[in-house]
Amino acid sequence: MATAIIDGIKTRYEVVGEGEPLLMFSPGGFDATLEKWSSLGIYAKTKPLEHLTKRYQCIIYDRRETGQSGGRVERVGWSDFVAQGKGLLDHLGIKKAHLMGGCMGCSPVAAFAVAHPEAVQSMVLYWPVGGAKYRISSHQRFAEHLAFVHQNGLQAVVDLVQKDGKAFGADPRGGPWASVIRSDPAFAAAYAAQSADKYKLVVAAMGRTLFDRDTAPGAEPEELMQLDIPALIVPGRDASHATSAARYLEECLPKSEYWDVTPEQQTEAATAERLLDFLGRAGSGA
Repeated sequence: MATAIIDGIKTRYEVVGEGEPLLMFSPGGFDATLEKWSSLGIYAKTKPLEHLTKRYQCIIYDRRETGQSGGRVERVGWSDFVAQGKGLLDHLGIKKAHLMGGCMGCSPVAAFAVAHPEAVQSMVLYWPVGGAKYRISSHQRFAEHLAFVHQNGLQAVVDLVQKDGKAFGADPRGGPWASVIRSDPAFAAAYAAQSADKYKLVVAAMGRTLFDRDTAPGAEPEELMQLDIPALIVPGRDASHATSAARYLEECLPKSEYWDVTPEQQTEAATAERLLDFLGRAGSGA
């Protein structure tokens, strides 16, 4: 594993395989570590990394505020996740890459394509998050954290995280910076010492602006409609990955391909074939 300082924040990353670069925005919600490409749900079943690394230079990393990457208390938005991904490409000297997002990682992929279309060869949007249930549950998670801070204070957040070690998705009380609190004692001390009132304003704005719609968040539809970038959309079908969110992206992206299969039909062999076929056709040599 390697680390790089991007926008003042430590990023843990790994480059695996050879070929055209493929920047991969990890799944896992608020625990989006690079390991999730191999260990989480549908990705453990279909093993995309195992197949993609045979033909592509896969760049995987812990998203800021997760795993062993660092973080900073601020109103984190999709543009901040984009900045981390673009900064990692710049660090590696890569001017253009395929992008792949899993789960919540699909939103920064879409936002990246809007912000830096010249740097995007293609997009794979695998199980994009979204839907009314997802928005409601996301807002609830932030509300539970805010309530815990209001009732117990920031030192109690630090104590909880250092005792239980759970990420924000597993225990909302620990908040969006739980992983950084756990891995960085200096950050934990500064976190506990800040103004709780100002902190609560930051958190409230972050939750509201990240999850601001009942479909796939990340970029405005009018922006997506202007993109001339090939995109493959692989739909999920549960409370966090509504099929309607995947269909929304199909509607908004002019050069999208929608893989119309159920999660049960997304076998390892079928998924590998579909991903490699799309990326091959979208590649620089196509």
